[in-house]
Amino acid sequence: MPKGILGKKVGMTQIFTEAGIAIPVTVVEAGPCLVVQKRTPENDGYSAVQLGFGEKRENLLNKPTKGHLAKAGVRPVRFLRELKVENLDEYQVGQEIKADIFAQGEKVDVVGTSKGRGFAGGIKRHNFHRGPMAHGSKYHRRPGSSAPKGPARTFKGRKLPGHMGVDRVTVQNLEVVKVDAERNLLAIKGAVPGPRGGLVMVKNSVKAK
Repeated sequence: MPKGILGKKVGMTQIFTEAGIAIPVTVVEAGPCLVVQKRTPENDGYSAVQLGFGEKRENLLNKPTKGHLAKAGVRPVRFLRELKVENLDEYQVGQEIKADIFAQGEKVDVVGTSKGRGFAGGIKRHNFHRGPMAHGSKYHRRPGSSAPKGPARTFKGRKLPGHMGVDRVTVQNLEVVKVDAERNLLAIKGAVPGPRGGLVMVKNSVKAK
């Protein structure tokens, strides 16, 4: 059954097993999340729930968001995201979802926004090879020719220098090493996208065997 939760990336650390093996983990403050709205196939064409996460002062909300949350009868939240589900009957508007929906050893996918790197060249952005570094080369880190001679225009999709990062990134098939239900913390093996304090969505893996 598809399930997921919104959270905040706290940072990376390591956990030692009983055998003394160090496991690198990313700590995620997962929830508590509130079910704000249910999307039904009859009204919206698909099945999903809208989750709210984080805290925000009510006077910072605009009127449409304030009315939307008041209709659901939930407290002001900072983030609203949708999660596709199959069985809508298992969710109720106003229901609270906590980190204990996941168990130790479960496989999850983590979705986040990658760190922004600003303007980057082709070598850093697309892993291009550089030219010879000899003094007479005069061709070291430039992108090179950008168009064939015939059309004399740059085709759409050409890999060039430009803005790098701030992309939606999904890291698949990570393992939940530890669940702290009291503090709503998940320790997930490996790295997850985004900076510390960034919003992430943790959901069960689509490739888990």
